[in-house]
Amino acid sequence: MSILDRIKSPADLRTLTRGELTTLADEMRARLIDVCSRTGGHIGAGLGVVELTIALHAVFDTPRDQLVWDVGHQGYPHKLLTGRNAEMETLRQEGGISGFLKRAESEYDAFGAGHAATAISAALGIAAGRDIRGDRYKVVAILGDGALTSGLAYEGLNNAGHSDRDLVVVLNDNEMSIAPNVGAMSKYLNSVQRNPLYNRLRSALGDMMDKVPRPLASVSGWVKKWEESVKSFLTPGVLFEELGFRYFGPIDGHDIPALLETFAAVRGMSGPRLVHVITQKGKGFPAGEHSAGEKWHALPPGHDPATGKPLKASTGNPAYTAVFGKGLVQLATEDPRVVTITAAMPSGTGTGFVAKAHPSRFFDVGIAEGHAVTFAAGLATRGLRPVVAIYSTFLQRGYDNIIHDVAIQSLPVMFCMDRAGLVGEDGETHMGLYDIAYMLAVPNMTVTAPKDGAEMIGLMRAGLTHDAGPFAVRYPRANVPDAPADPAAVEPVPYGTWEVLRHGADVAIFAVGTMVQTSLEAAERLAAEGLSVTVVNCRFLKPYDEVTLAAVLADHKHILTVEEGTIVNGFGAYMTAVIERHDPAVRVASVGVPDRIVYAASRGRQLAQCGLTPEGIADRVRALHESEAMAG
Repeated sequence: MSILDRIKSPADLRTLTRGELTTLADEMRARLIDVCSRTGGHIGAGLGVVELTIALHAVFDTPRDQLVWDVGHQGYPHKLLTGRNAEMETLRQEGGISGFLKRAESEYDAFGAGHAATAISAALGIAAGRDIRGDRYKVVAILGDGALTSGLAYEGLNNAGHSDRDLVVVLNDNEMSIAPNVGAMSKYLNSVQRNPLYNRLRSALGDMMDKVPRPLASVSGWVKKWEESVKSFLTPGVLFEELGFRYFGPIDGHDIPALLETFAAVRGMSGPRLVHVITQKGKGFPAGEHSAGEKWHALPPGHDPATGKPLKASTGNPAYTAVFGKGLVQLATEDPRVVTITAAMPSGTGTGFVAKAHPSRFFDVGIAEGHAVTFAAGLATRGLRPVVAIYSTFLQRGYDNIIHDVAIQSLPVMFCMDRAGLVGEDGETHMGLYDIAYMLAVPNMTVTAPKDGAEMIGLMRAGLTHDAGPFAVRYPRANVPDAPADPAAVEPVPYGTWEVLRHGADVAIFAVGTMVQTSLEAAERLAAEGLSVTVVNCRFLKPYDEVTLAAVLADHKHILTVEEGTIVNGFGAYMTAVIERHDPAVRVASVGVPDRIVYAASRGRQLAQCGLTPEGIADRVRALHESEAMAG
């Protein structure tokens, strides 16, 4: 039996020798690579924190001591050591273990994490709760995978240092977020790896001062001042110490003995402490170690565990992400005012194409979505046309900036929201279900959703010519339904228009984005049953097409809205209120994502669960038609 198979809880870990811990680290890496090659998963950050995770669980008395992991990407080794090794085969599968930290899954998951930079704030809250209740245990926040580019991390550091509470922060410095870290802080931290001199000097000074005779003890004050000057010159420690933390590091995050000794010493102290650990993202996985890092941040299922190459060649149409990125390159080539902004995800959003083609007009601001939005607003005041490409789930973090800095000033910023709708195996923390509801509520905001790749480019063209306020385009984590058109040949979609794709007499379906093709398939099935259905492509959710709406209402008394987003305050709710004002006699029903948390499963399975399939839509149309017949 391998050492890993013998570990049922961290208590077993604490009985191992240091040699066995090193062997365990190797076994854990092999296990993670093997599992993720089949299930897919965020493998890069986890491989980088194997030794760090072993050391934390070996030294701290978990689960009594609370480990608060920032970004669930770091959590896979933690899962292996906390009784979930046997379940790793179900990672990110329906009914299996989550790809992120989840309090309902294990008592060792102190705080759920799917978005970056939450660890310090959450850990400080846990520490304050501990103190109010009079309990005694340690709280450790593991900040990492580039989260120090996020403003929330600095807010937490500032408040935690001021609080003087018993709290340990581990800064996992792997030079990466998803793409390479950006910004002044990244450069500051990276310089540490080139300056090991300080730690040797500090150690030597400590040994020397321990041996100073009592009559010469006054010299220690001068030595301390000199030490602080050296620290300021050679390390980032002075920054954290000025914030109120006692700083330790930098430490090799793959040196188990050094980690054990450091954490043992730190655990015995009190007050805010920060341990700076240097790790290598993707360690032990050659394809991850030697790439730029972003590509192997996450591994799709069905890959060779040795090379990271897919076992089967991809077939079919490209993803919306790729069509968007290549289309944006064309639009930026045509218009020198177009600038592109993303938040640490050039590859994930497709904007990496723009970075290569137009580097002077591409900005990666790090994991700082709110800053990205306000930065775009500033650019827009100078006559530029900013395109902000951020996942729907992450743009939620910039909502105040969207309203306050863009919409109120009616600035022409275009928001391109990837992963809008159901996202499959990434699960509940990454669902893009709320952008329709939150964007519809914003004054001066145009909200759109394309039915295919060509229409997405056409809507983007329309957005770049729209001067009267912000413009949003949402599109899914899916492949485009048709072969993509040449972006240069795509015309802009006329502003504020819908498109009637099928005429019928019984029920009209108002379909949004991905649901257009699905609704057409439902209509085909219903036609075979003698039910005549109109299908309208509602590509502009706001403003809606008043002319087409009036024409449809004149011929139909039953409307079904269909959207891949939350049913609460979504497009269906919006159109229900609009139609009530136009014709109270028209009955409106809506299909969307129910008001509940949607957990990890395949995207197809999630769509079926929500009734967003041809069968599900056909069932709702039949119900509407039958209710009309019964009323008659």
